[in-house]
Amino acid sequence: MSHSILFEKIKEVTELQGIAGFEHEVRNHMRQKITPYVDRIETDGLGGIFGIKETTEENAPRILVAAHMDEVGFMISHIQADGTFRAVEIGGWNPLVVSSQAFTLHLQDGRKIPVISGSMPPHLSRGTNGSAGLPATKDIIFDAGFSSKEEAETFGVRPGDILVPKSETILTANGQNIISKSWDNRFGVLMVTELLESLSDIPLPNHLIAGANVQEEVGLRGAYGSTNKFNPDIFLAVDCSPAGDIFGEQGKIGDGTLLRFYDPGHIMLKNMKDFLLTTAEEAGIKFQYYCAKGGTDAGAAHKQLHGIPSTTIGVCARYIHSHQTLYNMDDFLQAQAFLQAIVKKLDRSTVDLMKQY
Repeated sequence: MSHSILFEKIKEVTELQGIAGFEHEVRNHMRQKITPYVDRIETDGLGGIFGIKETTEENAPRILVAAHMDEVGFMISHIQADGTFRAVEIGGWNPLVVSSQAFTLHLQDGRKIPVISGSMPPHLSRGTNGSAGLPATKDIIFDAGFSSKEEAETFGVRPGDILVPKSETILTANGQNIISKSWDNRFGVLMVTELLESLSDIPLPNHLIAGANVQEEVGLRGAYGSTNKFNPDIFLAVDCSPAGDIFGEQGKIGDGTLLRFYDPGHIMLKNMKDFLLTTAEEAGIKFQYYCAKGGTDAGAAHKQLHGIPSTTIGVCARYIHSHQTLYNMDDFLQAQAFLQAIVKKLDRSTVDLMKQY
């Protein structure tokens, strides 16, 4: 796939808006994209959406490939007398990146209103050593330009309405990288849609269930529903991790997909690691070892039912959970090639060998 085509696909998916519990715009996008390439579409009770591609092979394993649809955002908790809002964070935010940013306020009836997050200008911080201090997230001002609480309510604003980051997806000057919001985890959404399109005419040795969970950013909640619904033999989370390259940490953009062998909620099983290393070598995949500090849906999925061997296929990106994330296009292509190679190899004997303890 050329970079120009990939950029347009990434732009389309990253400019969608959807936070935990309000993933409908992303879900509609996925349904449209994957329906032509699967036998049927199924949803779970929380709103996860999955395409099912059946095989004719007997006793075939069930492989669940799951991105997550939600990005980080906010939810209005209070409408102040002056017409501004206070909010609770939906997903993890660093307060340093929230101020003076554009958001879209989604009302219950579907209307959208432009909003900005407030900040303290230096003129008003004089006498405090030039600094207004770091506000708690709950104290950050969100401003839609209303003159009063009554005016905001007249326009239909209510507590519980959501605030979603708004930014334009653009190319860097060298044409190799992209800057956008929500690569965590529209990366996974695009990975799944590309996977199903690429494999649509290829017979597989497994029953493939590929789609996206909801509410990952607020505690991996959607993974519980999907794994219990589909009862997979193997679970593959598809997700984006923070790049630490400019901070002296692991995860360098441009160095390929990740072999994510550890995070605080999940340890890669030895047999899974052997399988992934062999597959990467055979397919000529560029990858890097990655010891993570946060979790993915694999952390929830592997503890379900009687235990499900799980891992995360992904890439890293700089400055995730903000309006401006920077990431490499070739990393996506390596991750996609890796995921396709994995899915093609997961037959019954391979899965049984992976579970041989």
